[in-house]
Amino acid sequence: GGRKIELIEEDTEGNSATAIAKYRKLVDHDKIHVMTGILLVNVGNSLVPLIERDRLPTLFLTTPDDLTKRKVAKWILRSNFSASQIMHPLGDYAARTLKYRRVATIAMDNGFGHEEAGGFQRVFEDGGGKVVQKIWVPLNALDFAPYLSQVAKDVDAVCAVFVAGQAVRFVKQYGESALKGKIPLIGTGVMIDESALRGMGDEAVGVVGSLLWSPTLQNPANQTFMKMAEAKLGRTPAYFHAIMYSSGRWITEAANVLGGQVEDREKLVAAIRRAIETTPDPRGPIKLDDWGNPTENVYILRVDKAGGKLATTVVHTYPAVTQF
Repeated sequence: GGRKIELIEEDTEGNSATAIAKYRKLVDHDKIHVMTGILLVNVGNSLVPLIERDRLPTLFLTTPDDLTKRKVAKWILRSNFSASQIMHPLGDYAARTLKYRRVATIAMDNGFGHEEAGGFQRVFEDGGGKVVQKIWVPLNALDFAPYLSQVAKDVDAVCAVFVAGQAVRFVKQYGESALKGKIPLIGTGVMIDESALRGMGDEAVGVVGSLLWSPTLQNPANQTFMKMAEAKLGRTPAYFHAIMYSSGRWITEAANVLGGQVEDREKLVAAIRRAIETTPDPRGPIKLDDWGNPTENVYILRVDKAGGKLATTVVHTYPAVTQF
C-alpha cells in the first residue's frame, strides 16, 4: 500500500518477564503497527492483557484453547490452531479407521501436552475407544525409559505429544524400546513435522500424526510456497515456516487493501481477518470463527521413506475442522 515494511525481531527467550520487556520496547520505542510470532503458552498468556490494553493488532502462533474459547481477546487472531483442535480428528481416525479401542497417552507435562491429549481423548472416547493410561513427562526429561516402561502391554496404540528436541529423542527411544513393532505410535503432527523429522531416522517410519499442513500437499499455493521456501532455506521447510509465511502475507495483503493506512487499528484487524479468508493458503481453505480461531483442514499424516529421505504422506483429510 505504498508503505515501507520494517521487520523488527525480538527474542523472548521463552521467558515471560523478558517477553514483557521486549513487548514494551516494540510498542513504546519502535511504535509497531502489528505484531506476530509468540509460540510458547506462558509467553502468550503474559502478553494478552498488554495487547488488549494497547489495542495492538496481533497474530498469535501460540495454541492455548482458552485464548479463543473462554478468555477471548479482541485484538488477537490466531494464525495456527488451538491445541486440542488438530487432535480431535486423530481421535476419530484412531477409533473409526484404525479401529483402536485401548490407547495410552504419553505427553509433555505442560498446557500444550494436556490440551492436545485431552482433545484426542474426547473424540476417541466419543468414538467408542478408551484412554486407559495417561503418562506425563517433565519438559526437561532426556531419558524416556522410565515412562515407556509404564505403558500397559495390552494397549492397541500409544498416542504421544512432544515437540522439537524432545520429539526427536522420544521417537528414537520408542524405536529402541520393547514397544517398537508391538504397539503402534501415533500422536501430534508437530512431533513428526519437518522441524523434528529431520533429526530422526528409520525409527520414525510408520508413525501417524495429525497437523494442518504437510510439505507434500499438492494445492497450488503450497507448491508456490515450497519452491520459494526450499530455494531460500536450502532444505524442506517446517510447518512453522508455512504458518509464519501465511502471517506475513495476511499482514501485507491487509496493508495493501487499506492503501497503507495501517494506523486505523479497527480497520487493520478487520482487513487482516478478510485477508485470512481470501488469500490462497499453503494449508488449504481457512475461515475465521467468531472467536478469532481458524477453521481449517486437518491432515492425517504418516511418516514414509522415499529415495532415502523421510517425508510425511497425507493419508486422510478432515475438511473444515473447527476448534470445537
